[in-house]
Amino acid sequence: MTDYGLISALVLLASPPVAAQTATPADLYGRLFVEVQSKQIFPDSKTFVDAVAKRPAAAILRDFEASAPARPDDLRAFVDANFDVPVPGPPPLPEASRLSLKAHIMTLWPQLQRPAATSATGSSALSLPASYVVPGGRFREMYYWDSYFTMLGLYEDGYDDLAKSMLVDFESLIERYGHVPNGTRTYYLSRSQPPVFALMLDLKPSTKPSELSREVAALRREHDYWMAGTTCAVKYKPCQRVVVMPDGSRLNRYWDDRDTPREESYAEDVATAAKSKRPPEIVYRNLRAAAESGWDFSSRWLKSPSDLSTIRTIDIVPIDLNSLLWKQETIIAARCEALQDLVCADRYGRLARDRKQSINRYLWRATQDRYADYDTVTGRPTLVTSTAMVYPLFVGLADEKQAAAVARLTRLQLTAQGGVRTTQIPTGQQWDSPNGWPPLQWITVEGLARYGYRAQAHELARRFILTVDKTYRETGKMLEKYDVEARRPGGGGEYPLQDGFGWTNGVTRALLAKYPDLEPVP
Repeated sequence: MTDYGLISALVLLASPPVAAQTATPADLYGRLFVEVQSKQIFPDSKTFVDAVAKRPAAAILRDFEASAPARPDDLRAFVDANFDVPVPGPPPLPEASRLSLKAHIMTLWPQLQRPAATSATGSSALSLPASYVVPGGRFREMYYWDSYFTMLGLYEDGYDDLAKSMLVDFESLIERYGHVPNGTRTYYLSRSQPPVFALMLDLKPSTKPSELSREVAALRREHDYWMAGTTCAVKYKPCQRVVVMPDGSRLNRYWDDRDTPREESYAEDVATAAKSKRPPEIVYRNLRAAAESGWDFSSRWLKSPSDLSTIRTIDIVPIDLNSLLWKQETIIAARCEALQDLVCADRYGRLARDRKQSINRYLWRATQDRYADYDTVTGRPTLVTSTAMVYPLFVGLADEKQAAAVARLTRLQLTAQGGVRTTQIPTGQQWDSPNGWPPLQWITVEGLARYGYRAQAHELARRFILTVDKTYRETGKMLEKYDVEARRPGGGGEYPLQDGFGWTNGVTRALLAKYPDLEPVP
Protein backbone atom coordinates (compact mmCIF):
# COMPACT_ATOMS: atom_id res chain seq x y z
CA MET A 1 0.00 0.00 0.00
CA THR A 2 1.13 3.55 -0.69
CA ASP A 3 2.31 5.50 2.36
CA TYR A 4 0.22 8.66 1.97
CA GLY A 5 1.39 10.03 5.31
CA LEU A 6 4.96 10.02 4.03
CA ILE A 7 3.89 11.68 0.77
CA SER A 8 2.09 14.41 2.70
CA ALA A 9 5.11 15.01 4.92
CA LEU A 10 7.29 15.52 1.84
CA VAL A 11 4.86 17.85 0.05
CA LEU A 12 6.52 21.09 1.07
CA LEU A 13 9.98 19.82 0.26
CA ALA A 14 8.89 18.62 -3.17
CA SER A 15 6.86 21.68 -4.12
CA PRO A 16 8.37 24.69 -5.87
CA PRO A 17 8.13 28.07 -4.13
CA VAL A 18 4.66 29.63 -4.17
CA ALA A 19 5.90 32.78 -5.89
CA ALA A 20 6.96 30.74 -8.90
CA GLN A 21 3.46 29.40 -9.34
CA THR A 22 1.19 32.41 -8.79
CA ALA A 23 1.69 34.48 -11.95
CA THR A 24 -1.29 34.03 -14.25
CA PRO A 25 -1.27 34.17 -18.06
CA ALA A 26 -2.65 37.73 -17.92
CA ASP A 27 0.13 38.71 -15.51
CA LEU A 28 2.79 37.15 -17.74
CA TYR A 29 1.66 38.13 -21.22
CA GLY A 30 -0.10 41.47 -20.77
CA ARG A 31 -1.10 42.95 -24.14
CA LEU A 32 -0.52 39.66 -25.95
CA PHE A 33 -3.00 37.99 -23.60
CA VAL A 34 -5.59 40.74 -24.17
CA GLU A 35 -5.15 40.57 -27.96
CA VAL A 36 -5.49 36.79 -28.11
CA GLN A 37 -8.55 36.68 -25.86
CA SER A 38 -10.26 39.76 -27.27
CA LYS A 39 -9.92 38.60 -30.87
CA GLN A 40 -11.08 35.11 -29.85
CA ILE A 41 -8.64 33.31 -32.09
CA PHE A 42 -9.68 30.12 -30.28
CA PRO A 43 -13.36 29.10 -30.01
CA ASP A 44 -12.87 28.47 -26.28
CA SER A 45 -11.27 31.20 -24.16
CA LYS A 46 -9.77 28.54 -21.91
CA THR A 47 -7.50 27.21 -24.68
CA PHE A 48 -4.90 29.97 -24.55
CA VAL A 49 -4.62 30.11 -20.75
CA ASP A 50 -3.92 26.36 -20.76
CA ALA A 51 -1.27 26.58 -23.47
CA VAL A 52 2.38 26.00 -22.50
CA ALA A 53 4.96 28.54 -23.62
CA LYS A 54 7.87 27.15 -25.63
CA ARG A 55 10.28 29.80 -24.35
CA PRO A 56 10.47 32.54 -21.68
CA ALA A 57 7.61 35.03 -21.49
CA ALA A 58 9.95 38.02 -21.86
CA ALA A 59 11.30 36.71 -25.17
CA ILE A 60 7.80 35.99 -26.48
CA LEU A 61 6.61 39.47 -25.54
CA ARG A 62 9.64 41.12 -27.12
CA ASP A 63 8.95 39.34 -30.41
CA PHE A 64 5.26 40.09 -30.18
CA GLU A 65 5.91 43.82 -29.82
CA ALA A 66 8.37 43.72 -32.70
CA SER A 67 6.14 41.82 -35.13
CA ALA A 68 2.81 43.31 -33.95
CA PRO A 69 0.57 40.68 -35.60
CA ALA A 70 -2.77 42.46 -35.92
CA ARG A 71 -4.86 40.13 -38.09
CA PRO A 72 -6.41 37.13 -36.28
CA ASP A 73 -4.70 34.68 -38.67
CA ASP A 74 -1.29 36.23 -38.03
CA LEU A 75 -1.94 36.31 -34.29
CA ARG A 76 -2.90 32.64 -34.33
CA ALA A 77 0.25 31.79 -36.25
CA PHE A 78 2.32 33.69 -33.67
CA VAL A 79 0.66 31.79 -30.81
CA ASP A 80 1.15 28.43 -32.53
CA ALA A 81 4.82 29.24 -33.05
CA ASN A 82 5.37 30.17 -29.40
CA PHE A 83 3.01 27.94 -27.44
CA ASP A 84 1.97 24.30 -27.29
CA VAL A 85 -1.80 24.57 -27.57
CA PRO A 86 -3.97 21.83 -25.99
CA VAL A 87 -5.89 19.61 -28.38
CA PRO A 88 -9.23 17.80 -27.89
CA GLY A 89 -9.26 14.24 -26.55
CA PRO A 90 -10.39 11.12 -28.46
CA PRO A 91 -14.07 10.72 -29.47
CA PRO A 92 -16.32 8.22 -27.62
CA LEU A 93 -16.45 4.58 -28.65
CA PRO A 94 -18.71 3.70 -31.61
CA GLU A 95 -22.18 2.41 -30.77
CA ALA A 96 -21.31 -1.22 -31.50
CA SER A 97 -18.75 -1.15 -28.69
CA ARG A 98 -21.07 0.16 -25.98
CA LEU A 99 -20.65 -1.48 -22.58
CA SER A 100 -23.07 -1.46 -19.69
CA LEU A 101 -23.22 1.84 -17.84
CA LYS A 102 -21.28 0.48 -14.85
CA ALA A 103 -18.65 -1.18 -17.05
CA HIS A 104 -18.25 1.98 -19.11
CA ILE A 105 -17.60 4.06 -16.00
CA MET A 106 -14.92 1.59 -14.95
CA THR A 107 -13.13 2.09 -18.28
CA LEU A 108 -13.16 5.88 -17.89
CA TRP A 109 -11.18 6.14 -14.64
CA PRO A 110 -7.81 5.31 -16.27
CA GLN A 111 -8.59 7.77 -19.09
CA LEU A 112 -9.23 10.58 -16.60
CA GLN A 113 -6.34 9.76 -14.27
CA ARG A 114 -3.21 11.90 -14.38
CA PRO A 115 0.17 11.29 -12.69
CA ALA A 116 1.79 13.55 -10.12
CA ALA A 117 2.87 16.73 -11.86
CA THR A 118 5.57 19.34 -11.50
CA SER A 119 4.55 22.73 -12.84
CA ALA A 120 6.40 23.18 -16.11
CA THR A 121 8.02 26.46 -17.05
CA GLY A 122 5.58 28.43 -19.18
CA SER A 123 2.50 26.52 -17.94
CA SER A 124 -0.39 27.78 -15.84
CA ALA A 125 -0.75 24.32 -14.25
CA LEU A 126 0.02 23.98 -10.54
CA SER A 127 2.26 21.16 -9.35
CA LEU A 128 0.67 18.22 -7.52
CA PRO A 129 2.60 15.59 -5.55
CA ALA A 130 0.29 12.62 -6.24
CA SER A 131 -1.93 11.24 -9.00
CA TYR A 132 -5.41 12.67 -9.51
CA VAL A 133 -8.51 12.64 -11.72
CA VAL A 134 -9.63 15.41 -14.08
CA PRO A 135 -13.27 16.00 -15.06
CA GLY A 136 -12.60 15.58 -18.79
CA GLY A 137 -13.00 17.59 -21.98
CA ARG A 138 -11.77 21.17 -21.64
CA PHE A 139 -11.27 20.61 -17.91
CA ARG A 140 -7.70 19.32 -18.01
CA GLU A 141 -6.83 19.96 -14.37
CA MET A 142 -8.13 18.83 -10.98
CA TYR A 143 -11.13 20.78 -9.68
CA TYR A 144 -12.12 21.21 -6.07
CA TRP A 145 -15.77 20.32 -5.57
CA ASP A 146 -15.86 18.09 -8.66
CA SER A 147 -13.36 15.82 -6.94
CA TYR A 148 -15.62 14.99 -4.00
CA PHE A 149 -18.28 13.57 -6.31
CA THR A 150 -15.61 11.83 -8.39
CA MET A 151 -14.29 10.16 -5.23
CA LEU A 152 -17.70 8.63 -4.55
CA GLY A 153 -17.28 6.53 -7.67
CA LEU A 154 -13.57 5.86 -7.20
CA TYR A 155 -14.24 4.24 -3.84
CA GLU A 156 -17.10 2.17 -5.22
CA ASP A 157 -14.92 0.89 -8.06
CA GLY A 158 -12.00 0.00 -5.80
CA TYR A 159 -9.76 2.96 -6.68
CA ASP A 160 -9.14 3.73 -3.01
CA ASP A 161 -5.45 4.52 -3.54
CA LEU A 162 -6.28 7.03 -6.27
CA ALA A 163 -8.92 8.75 -4.13
CA LYS A 164 -6.49 8.96 -1.21
CA SER A 165 -3.75 10.32 -3.44
CA MET A 166 -6.12 13.15 -4.36
CA LEU A 167 -6.45 13.93 -0.64
CA VAL A 168 -2.66 14.28 -0.55
CA ASP A 169 -2.95 16.79 -3.39
CA PHE A 170 -5.60 18.80 -1.57
CA GLU A 171 -3.53 18.90 1.60
CA SER A 172 -0.61 20.07 -0.51
CA LEU A 173 -2.66 22.90 -2.00
CA ILE A 174 -3.83 24.04 1.45
CA GLU A 175 -0.24 23.92 2.74
CA ARG A 176 1.04 26.05 -0.14
CA TYR A 177 -1.80 28.49 -0.71
CA GLY A 178 -3.94 28.44 2.44
CA HIS A 179 -6.93 27.12 0.51
CA VAL A 180 -7.98 24.78 -2.26
CA PRO A 181 -8.24 26.81 -5.46
CA ASN A 182 -11.16 26.47 -7.86
CA GLY A 183 -8.87 24.32 -10.05
CA THR A 184 -5.17 23.62 -10.26
CA ARG A 185 -4.23 26.54 -12.48
CA THR A 186 -2.62 29.85 -11.53
CA TYR A 187 -5.61 31.74 -12.88
CA TYR A 188 -7.85 29.94 -10.36
CA LEU A 189 -5.81 30.84 -7.25
CA SER A 190 -7.83 33.94 -6.38
CA ARG A 191 -10.88 31.87 -5.45
CA SER A 192 -11.90 28.52 -4.07
CA GLN A 193 -15.04 26.42 -4.60
CA PRO A 194 -17.68 24.99 -2.23
CA PRO A 195 -15.61 23.70 0.74
CA VAL A 196 -15.98 19.92 0.55
CA PHE A 197 -12.53 18.83 1.75
CA ALA A 198 -14.03 17.85 5.11
CA LEU A 199 -16.61 15.71 3.31
CA MET A 200 -13.83 14.03 1.30
CA LEU A 201 -12.04 13.09 4.51
CA ASP A 202 -15.27 11.73 5.98
CA LEU A 203 -15.75 9.26 3.12
CA LYS A 204 -13.03 7.04 4.60
CA PRO A 205 -12.23 8.53 8.04
CA SER A 206 -8.70 8.25 9.39
CA THR A 207 -8.13 6.59 12.75
CA LYS A 208 -4.40 7.13 13.30
CA PRO A 209 -3.69 10.14 15.56
CA SER A 210 -0.89 11.33 13.26
CA GLU A 211 -3.22 11.37 10.25
CA LEU A 212 -6.01 13.03 12.24
CA SER A 213 -3.66 15.76 13.44
CA ARG A 214 -2.46 16.50 9.93
CA GLU A 215 -6.00 16.56 8.55
CA VAL A 216 -7.28 18.79 11.35
CA ALA A 217 -4.46 21.24 10.68
CA ALA A 218 -5.44 21.40 7.00
CA LEU A 219 -9.14 21.79 7.81
CA ARG A 220 -8.46 24.58 10.29
CA ARG A 221 -6.30 26.41 7.78
CA GLU A 222 -9.02 26.12 5.15
CA HIS A 223 -11.57 27.39 7.67
CA ASP A 224 -9.29 30.37 8.36
CA TYR A 225 -9.33 31.17 4.64
CA TRP A 226 -13.11 31.36 4.56
CA MET A 227 -13.22 33.42 7.77
CA ALA A 228 -10.32 35.78 6.95
CA GLY A 229 -12.75 38.69 6.54
CA THR A 230 -13.84 38.46 10.18
CA THR A 231 -11.41 41.16 11.23
CA CYS A 232 -12.70 43.72 8.73
CA ALA A 233 -16.38 42.82 8.25
CA VAL A 234 -18.90 44.98 10.08
CA LYS A 235 -22.67 45.14 10.04
CA TYR A 236 -23.97 46.06 6.56
CA LYS A 237 -20.42 46.04 5.20
CA PRO A 238 -19.12 42.53 4.34
CA CYS A 239 -15.41 41.91 3.93
CA GLN A 240 -13.96 39.22 1.70
CA ARG A 241 -16.05 36.07 2.34
CA VAL A 242 -17.55 37.13 5.69
CA VAL A 243 -20.92 38.84 6.19
CA VAL A 244 -21.98 40.29 9.54
CA MET A 245 -25.74 39.78 9.80
CA PRO A 246 -28.12 42.33 11.38
CA ASP A 247 -27.92 40.60 14.78
CA GLY A 248 -24.11 40.62 14.74
CA SER A 249 -23.70 36.94 13.85
CA ARG A 250 -21.44 35.91 10.98
CA LEU A 251 -22.25 33.97 7.85
CA ASN A 252 -20.37 33.65 4.57
CA ARG A 253 -20.65 34.55 0.91
CA TYR A 254 -18.78 33.68 -2.27
CA TRP A 255 -16.00 36.04 -3.35
CA ASP A 256 -12.89 36.31 -5.51
CA ASP A 257 -9.74 38.20 -4.60
CA ARG A 258 -9.45 39.70 -8.10
CA ASP A 259 -11.80 42.10 -9.87
CA THR A 260 -10.65 41.59 -13.46
CA PRO A 261 -12.22 39.44 -16.20
CA ARG A 262 -11.82 35.71 -15.62
CA GLU A 263 -8.83 34.76 -17.72
CA GLU A 264 -10.46 31.54 -18.93
CA SER A 265 -13.55 33.54 -20.03
CA TYR A 266 -11.99 36.92 -20.81
CA ALA A 267 -13.98 37.95 -23.88
CA GLU A 268 -17.26 36.74 -22.36
CA ASP A 269 -16.73 38.76 -19.16
CA VAL A 270 -15.75 41.92 -21.02
CA ALA A 271 -18.91 41.63 -23.10
CA THR A 272 -21.06 41.09 -20.00
CA ALA A 273 -19.56 44.10 -18.21
CA ALA A 274 -20.14 46.27 -21.29
CA LYS A 275 -23.88 45.63 -20.99
CA SER A 276 -24.00 46.71 -17.36
CA LYS A 277 -24.39 50.24 -16.05
CA ARG A 278 -22.07 49.45 -13.15
CA PRO A 279 -18.28 49.85 -13.02
CA PRO A 280 -16.77 46.86 -14.84
CA GLU A 281 -14.65 45.76 -11.88
CA ILE A 282 -17.84 45.23 -9.85
CA VAL A 283 -19.30 43.03 -12.58
CA TYR A 284 -16.04 41.09 -12.88
CA ARG A 285 -15.91 40.46 -9.12
CA ASN A 286 -19.47 39.15 -9.14
CA LEU A 287 -18.82 36.90 -12.14
CA ARG A 288 -15.74 35.51 -10.42
CA ALA A 289 -17.62 34.98 -7.15
CA ALA A 290 -20.26 32.99 -9.02
CA ALA A 291 -17.46 30.84 -10.39
CA GLU A 292 -16.38 30.17 -6.81
CA SER A 293 -19.90 28.94 -6.06
CA GLY A 294 -19.69 26.37 -8.85
CA TRP A 295 -23.06 27.69 -10.10
CA ASP A 296 -21.70 29.75 -12.98
CA PHE A 297 -24.17 30.96 -13.90
CA SER A 298 -27.63 30.88 -12.34
CA SER A 299 -30.64 33.08 -11.65
CA ARG A 300 -29.67 32.67 -7.98
CA TRP A 301 -27.13 35.43 -8.56
CA LEU A 302 -29.02 37.69 -10.97
CA LYS A 303 -31.15 40.73 -10.16
CA SER A 304 -32.92 40.21 -13.48
CA PRO A 305 -33.07 36.45 -14.21
CA SER A 306 -32.69 36.96 -17.96
CA ASP A 307 -29.74 39.38 -17.81
CA LEU A 308 -26.30 38.15 -16.74
CA SER A 309 -25.02 41.73 -16.53
CA THR A 310 -27.19 42.19 -13.41
CA ILE A 311 -25.15 39.59 -11.52
CA ARG A 312 -24.81 40.32 -7.79
CA THR A 313 -23.29 37.20 -6.25
CA ILE A 314 -21.43 39.06 -3.51
CA ASP A 315 -24.73 40.50 -2.20
CA ILE A 316 -26.07 37.01 -1.53
CA VAL A 317 -25.59 34.86 1.60
CA PRO A 318 -26.01 31.35 0.15
CA ILE A 319 -27.59 28.39 1.92
CA ASP A 320 -25.28 25.82 0.31
CA LEU A 321 -22.03 27.50 1.33
CA ASN A 322 -23.12 28.05 4.91
CA SER A 323 -24.41 24.50 5.25
CA LEU A 324 -21.03 23.17 4.10
CA LEU A 325 -19.14 25.45 6.49
CA TRP A 326 -21.39 24.29 9.35
CA LYS A 327 -20.52 20.71 8.44
CA GLN A 328 -16.83 21.59 8.25
CA GLU A 329 -16.99 23.10 11.74
CA THR A 330 -18.75 20.06 13.19
CA ILE A 331 -16.19 17.72 11.60
CA ILE A 332 -13.28 19.75 12.96
CA ALA A 333 -14.87 19.75 16.42
CA ALA A 334 -15.39 15.99 16.35
CA ARG A 335 -11.83 15.30 15.19
CA CYS A 336 -10.37 17.63 17.80
CA GLU A 337 -12.37 15.76 20.43
CA ALA A 338 -10.99 12.46 19.12
CA LEU A 339 -7.51 13.93 19.55
CA GLN A 340 -8.47 15.03 23.09
CA ASP A 341 -7.89 18.66 22.13
CA LEU A 342 -10.84 19.99 24.07
CA VAL A 343 -10.01 23.65 23.50
CA CYS A 344 -10.19 23.12 19.73
CA ALA A 345 -13.32 20.97 20.03
CA ASP A 346 -15.07 23.62 22.11
CA ARG A 347 -14.08 26.45 19.75
CA TYR A 348 -15.38 24.80 16.57
CA GLY A 349 -18.40 23.37 18.36
CA ARG A 350 -19.39 26.89 19.37
CA LEU A 351 -18.78 28.18 15.85
CA ALA A 352 -21.05 25.45 14.48
CA ARG A 353 -23.80 26.20 17.02
CA ASP A 354 -23.64 29.92 16.27
CA ARG A 355 -23.74 29.30 12.52
CA LYS A 356 -26.71 26.98 12.81
CA GLN A 357 -28.61 29.54 14.85
CA SER A 358 -27.87 32.24 12.25
CA ILE A 359 -28.84 29.94 9.37
CA ASN A 360 -32.15 29.21 11.04
CA ARG A 361 -32.75 32.90 11.63
CA TYR A 362 -31.83 34.25 8.18
CA LEU A 363 -31.82 31.39 5.67
CA TRP A 364 -34.88 29.46 6.87
CA ARG A 365 -38.18 31.19 6.01
CA ALA A 366 -40.76 29.73 8.36
CA THR A 367 -43.60 31.65 6.70
CA GLN A 368 -42.71 30.09 3.34
CA ASP A 369 -41.57 26.68 4.61
CA ARG A 370 -38.29 26.82 2.66
CA TYR A 371 -34.60 27.53 2.86
CA ALA A 372 -33.58 30.51 0.75
CA ASP A 373 -30.50 32.55 -0.04
CA TYR A 374 -30.44 35.91 1.77
CA ASP A 375 -30.11 39.23 -0.06
CA THR A 376 -27.97 41.60 2.04
CA VAL A 377 -29.17 44.63 0.07
CA THR A 378 -32.89 44.14 0.64
CA GLY A 379 -32.57 42.25 3.92
CA ARG A 380 -34.96 39.63 2.55
CA PRO A 381 -34.79 36.13 1.11
CA THR A 382 -34.29 35.86 -2.63
CA LEU A 383 -37.23 34.62 -4.69
CA VAL A 384 -35.41 31.79 -6.49
CA THR A 385 -36.24 28.26 -5.40
CA SER A 386 -33.24 26.06 -6.13
CA THR A 387 -31.75 22.70 -5.26
CA ALA A 388 -29.37 24.56 -2.94
CA MET A 389 -32.17 24.34 -0.37
CA VAL A 390 -31.46 20.60 0.05
CA TYR A 391 -27.95 21.16 1.44
CA PRO A 392 -29.14 21.46 5.08
CA LEU A 393 -30.61 17.96 4.74
CA PHE A 394 -27.48 16.65 3.05
CA VAL A 395 -25.23 17.78 5.91
CA GLY A 396 -27.73 16.96 8.69
CA LEU A 397 -28.42 20.53 9.80
CA ALA A 398 -32.21 20.58 9.28
CA ASP A 399 -34.81 19.53 11.85
CA GLU A 400 -37.68 17.19 10.98
CA LYS A 401 -40.14 19.98 10.16
CA GLN A 402 -37.66 21.71 7.88
CA ALA A 403 -36.83 18.43 6.17
CA ALA A 404 -40.50 17.71 5.53
CA ALA A 405 -40.95 21.13 3.95
CA VAL A 406 -37.89 20.69 1.71
CA ALA A 407 -39.02 17.21 0.64
CA ARG A 408 -42.44 18.58 -0.29
CA LEU A 409 -41.07 21.58 -2.20
CA THR A 410 -38.59 19.36 -4.03
CA ARG A 411 -41.42 17.08 -5.12
CA LEU A 412 -43.74 19.89 -6.20
CA GLN A 413 -41.35 22.37 -7.83
CA LEU A 414 -37.98 20.80 -8.64
CA THR A 415 -38.74 17.24 -9.74
CA ALA A 416 -38.72 16.57 -13.47
CA GLN A 417 -39.09 13.33 -15.41
CA GLY A 418 -35.31 12.95 -15.64
CA GLY A 419 -34.19 14.02 -12.17
CA VAL A 420 -33.98 17.18 -10.07
CA ARG A 421 -34.03 20.59 -11.75
CA THR A 422 -31.45 23.12 -10.63
CA THR A 423 -34.04 25.92 -10.44
CA GLN A 424 -37.54 26.48 -11.81
CA ILE A 425 -36.47 29.29 -14.11
CA PRO A 426 -35.45 28.65 -17.76
CA THR A 427 -32.99 31.50 -18.36
CA GLY A 428 -30.48 29.96 -20.78
CA GLN A 429 -27.90 29.91 -17.99
CA GLN A 430 -26.56 26.42 -17.41
CA TRP A 431 -27.36 26.34 -13.68
CA ASP A 432 -31.06 26.89 -14.27
CA SER A 433 -33.97 24.86 -15.60
CA PRO A 434 -34.15 22.57 -17.51
CA ASN A 435 -30.69 21.41 -16.50
CA GLY A 436 -30.01 18.91 -13.75
CA TRP A 437 -26.46 18.44 -12.50
CA PRO A 438 -25.01 15.20 -11.12
CA PRO A 439 -23.73 16.70 -7.83
CA LEU A 440 -27.15 18.13 -7.07
CA GLN A 441 -28.78 14.77 -7.78
CA TRP A 442 -26.52 13.15 -5.19
CA ILE A 443 -27.03 15.89 -2.61
CA THR A 444 -30.81 15.66 -3.04
CA VAL A 445 -31.00 11.86 -2.93
CA GLU A 446 -28.69 11.63 0.07
CA GLY A 447 -30.42 14.49 1.89
CA LEU A 448 -33.90 13.05 1.45
CA ALA A 449 -32.79 9.53 2.38
CA ARG A 450 -31.05 10.82 5.49
CA TYR A 451 -34.33 12.18 6.84
CA GLY A 452 -36.37 9.10 5.99
CA TYR A 453 -37.79 10.09 2.59
CA ARG A 454 -36.43 6.91 1.08
CA ALA A 455 -39.09 6.29 -1.55
CA GLN A 456 -38.74 9.84 -2.88
CA ALA A 457 -34.95 9.53 -2.91
CA HIS A 458 -35.13 6.19 -4.71
CA GLU A 459 -37.47 7.59 -7.34
CA LEU A 460 -35.24 10.59 -8.03
CA ALA A 461 -32.24 8.30 -8.37
CA ARG A 462 -34.21 6.12 -10.79
CA ARG A 463 -35.15 9.07 -12.96
CA PHE A 464 -31.61 10.38 -13.15
CA ILE A 465 -30.00 7.01 -13.88
CA LEU A 466 -32.48 6.51 -16.72
CA THR A 467 -31.49 9.93 -18.08
CA VAL A 468 -27.77 9.16 -17.91
CA ASP A 469 -28.20 5.71 -19.45
CA LYS A 470 -30.48 6.92 -22.26
CA THR A 471 -28.02 9.66 -23.20
CA TYR A 472 -25.07 7.29 -22.98
CA ARG A 473 -26.82 4.82 -25.29
CA GLU A 474 -27.54 7.58 -27.80
CA THR A 475 -24.21 9.45 -27.68
CA GLY A 476 -21.62 7.18 -26.06
CA LYS A 477 -20.87 9.98 -23.60
CA MET A 478 -21.06 10.67 -19.87
CA LEU A 479 -21.96 14.35 -19.81
CA GLU A 480 -21.37 17.07 -17.25
CA LYS A 481 -25.08 18.06 -17.16
CA TYR A 482 -28.43 16.91 -18.52
CA ASP A 483 -31.73 18.39 -19.61
CA VAL A 484 -33.88 16.58 -17.04
CA GLU A 485 -37.11 17.84 -18.60
CA ALA A 486 -36.50 16.00 -21.88
CA ARG A 487 -33.90 13.39 -20.79
CA ARG A 488 -31.25 14.58 -23.21
CA PRO A 489 -27.89 16.40 -23.14
CA GLY A 490 -27.96 19.67 -21.20
CA GLY A 491 -27.49 23.10 -22.72
CA GLY A 492 -26.67 26.71 -21.95
CA GLY A 493 -23.48 28.15 -20.59
CA GLU A 494 -20.36 29.69 -22.10
CA TYR A 495 -18.79 26.60 -23.65
CA PRO A 496 -19.87 23.44 -25.49
CA LEU A 497 -21.24 20.54 -23.48
CA GLN A 498 -18.35 18.49 -22.07
CA ASP A 499 -18.04 14.74 -21.78
CA GLY A 500 -15.81 12.56 -19.65
CA PHE A 501 -17.08 13.24 -17.01
CA GLY A 502 -15.67 12.93 -13.53
CA TRP A 503 -18.56 13.86 -11.30
CA THR A 504 -21.16 12.22 -13.53
CA ASN A 505 -19.21 8.96 -13.38
CA GLY A 506 -18.83 9.26 -9.62
CA VAL A 507 -22.44 10.11 -8.83
CA THR A 508 -23.88 7.54 -11.24
CA ARG A 509 -21.64 4.82 -9.85
CA ALA A 510 -22.51 5.77 -6.24
CA LEU A 511 -26.25 5.77 -7.01
CA LEU A 512 -25.97 2.33 -8.60
CA ALA A 513 -24.19 1.09 -5.47
CA LYS A 514 -26.84 2.64 -3.23
CA TYR A 515 -29.70 1.24 -5.33
CA PRO A 516 -28.52 -1.93 -7.13
CA ASP A 517 -32.05 -2.54 -8.42
CA LEU A 518 -31.71 0.53 -10.64
CA GLU A 519 -28.84 -0.79 -12.73
CA PRO A 520 -29.91 -0.55 -16.40
CA VAL A 521 -30.10 -3.72 -18.43
CA PRO A 522 -27.60 -3.53 -21.35
